Amino acid sequence: MTMTVPSAAPATTNDSPQQASQQGQRPARRAIKGALAANYVDQFDIFVPVIALAPVTATLFGAENLATSAGLVFVATLIGRPLGSLLFGPWADRLGRTRISVITLAGIAATTIGIAVVPPHTSWGVWTLYTVIAMRFLGGIFLGGQYSAAIPLAMEWTPPRLRGAVSGGIMAMSPTANATIAALTLTLLTVLPKGAYAAWGWRVPFILSATLALVMMIYYLRSVVDAAPAAFPATLPDDAPTTPSARPAPAVRATDRRALVDVTVGAHRQVFVQVFTLMSGLWLLTNMAIPVVTQQLSARAELSSVDVTLIMMCGTAASAVTMLAAGHASTLMGRRRFFLTAAALIAVIAPATYLTIGRVESVGALITCVVVLQVFTVSVYGPIGAYLSERFPPHVRSTGYGVGYSVSIILPALYPYYLPTVQGWVGEQQAVAGFLALAAALIAWGSVSAPRGDGASQPLPRQPQ
Repeated sequence: MTMTVPSAAPATTNDSPQQASQQGQRPARRAIKGALAANYVDQFDIFVPVIALAPVTATLFGAENLATSAGLVFVATLIGRPLGSLLFGPWADRLGRTRISVITLAGIAATTIGIAVVPPHTSWGVWTLYTVIAMRFLGGIFLGGQYSAAIPLAMEWTPPRLRGAVSGGIMAMSPTANATIAALTLTLLTVLPKGAYAAWGWRVPFILSATLALVMMIYYLRSVVDAAPAAFPATLPDDAPTTPSARPAPAVRATDRRALVDVTVGAHRQVFVQVFTLMSGLWLLTNMAIPVVTQQLSARAELSSVDVTLIMMCGTAASAVTMLAAGHASTLMGRRRFFLTAAALIAVIAPATYLTIGRVESVGALITCVVVLQVFTVSVYGPIGAYLSERFPPHVRSTGYGVGYSVSIILPALYPYYLPTVQGWVGEQQAVAGFLALAAALIAWGSVSAPRGDGASQPLPRQPQ
């Protein structure tokens, strides 16, 4: 492999080759570290209301709002994230990914603090619930915009041979954040005096989440820069195709195009449909393998809440490790071949494993089954950060990434409205197994419709400044 390391600016004549290399690697490392930490912050913020508010829903929102509060808070975030990608994705393509990362991280911090200081139901009545819903909606918008900017920027700075592994590391921040907030909530519930968590302890995770977002905002403001065209690698890898279409395209300014129209109905609409199909399958896998399995385990009388938490945390921890490995495997295999292979394995292993979960009783056996299920479902996200960035050119990359990643979440996330109906037709467990198989089919369809030559071995053309 012959490839120059991207650099933010040409080295001076007094710099040694080693100094020039270090200068070139420094901004790349900062962008990659920023994406890793920022995605952890994003995922932490997503899971905080789901996990931290669960024990205090009746106290915070009032018993009369217990049935609808959790669903409304979830739906508010769900709607906000796609809107954020639609709004901030084109801005990131036009104004710069670093600038949008700073803005969205500030918004995440502000909306999370807004929840941390909201008065309880006893003071504000129903307005407590309305305030939290509004903050989650706005927070979802900023979340959708943040990963539309930070992850493509990191991919632009990453050499081809490392891009899959870096993508896997970034995606692994989701299960890592999930496990962290679950552990923090359990710790607070255990060590605080009785009633203290409901009174004020639940605010601690939100304050921590906002603090992390502010720290990352300052980091991006001071340390991260957009990847300039002058930093393009001078040579392609030895195994890269030599046709003109395989080489980095000339830089196109986002102001020359309407990025959102270009992605959804314009020149890149076929890529968007392919990405949307693949991501719909992945989101459907996630919903069946995590919340549905959690609900099924929670309904079993022989399992305590501690048992369920332990089982799901083991699965989450395992998927975080294998997600990193999956990202690197996609570089060795090629992205298209990786997803086709994963779809074939998922179609066989995931439904069978899920059905087995309903038959075994011991905690140890359930841990094994859940680990296998999540390894063969959630881990497939590993290459997504790299793959979505590679599928779109720089002038619409944030738009394509954000819209493809976020809009596809909507239909799979609405499973509570259609899964019970299907379960009434074919059986409770059979319906979930069928949706797991459907998810595998969507991933295969999305992979087959992609071109055979992907960008796993090629440098990414970067955003013009």
